[in-house]
Amino acid sequence: MKTPYIGIVDFSDFGQVQDMLRVFKAHLAQGSIRKLHVGLMMSYKTLNGLPTKWLSVFPPKEQIADIFASDETYNCLHYADYDNDPELWGSLTRAISFGGTGIHALQLDMIWPDPAQIANAVHASRKQIEVILQIGKNALAEVNDDPKAVVERLRDYDSVIHRVLLDKSMGRGIGMDAQVLLPFARAIKESLPDIGLGAAGGLGPKTVSRIIPLIEEVPDISFDAQGQLRPSGNALDPVDWGYAEEYLIQALKVV
Repeated sequence: MKTPYIGIVDFSDFGQVQDMLRVFKAHLAQGSIRKLHVGLMMSYKTLNGLPTKWLSVFPPKEQIADIFASDETYNCLHYADYDNDPELWGSLTRAISFGGTGIHALQLDMIWPDPAQIANAVHASRKQIEVILQIGKNALAEVNDDPKAVVERLRDYDSVIHRVLLDKSMGRGIGMDAQVLLPFARAIKESLPDIGLGAAGGLGPKTVSRIIPLIEEVPDISFDAQGQLRPSGNALDPVDWGYAEEYLIQALKVV
């Protein structure tokens, strides 16, 4: 079984990690093996210094290793690219390098990327990391929102990815509908039991209960929050760390 996590995306300094880890540990049930997922965003544009509206939200790539300094957290770099980078393996190799020695996972926020390029990048990085594939709205549309078709596409990633994240919101704070995601979770769990399951979509201090139907079906499912950790619900605004703390407290009550 993959160690389940509860995540926050968009940390900007290590002090925030330390604060949230204290909250997490204070409210974690005795005997639970869940970890705090520390999520940082990078994109093809921020990797290559190109103009993007996300520059004020994503941490400078040179600071990522410092934020990934705790060995008590699950440190995950979320790499976004929806433009079909032909040299994906090279970009991913560079992205992983900015994670330093503390990076534990790479999440691919993209639409069915080439599994061979992913494998080449991880091999070239010489790091033992997990790979998480985000299955978002557009990825599901490519397979006609068919759970069986998702499973068949995932077979192409055998031995390449370790987890999947079901996420129709894709960081925009759109509320999760667990009933829509349940057929996909069931199909993956039944056909590909070695793949860890995660879900996201509009989770926050007031909406974390949306994940409960998925937890009832898959008790070790992982989940994270991003857009709804701001009062505005706009992922372009800074995280409200009071919101983030309350989200963690409420999340740890439902697992």
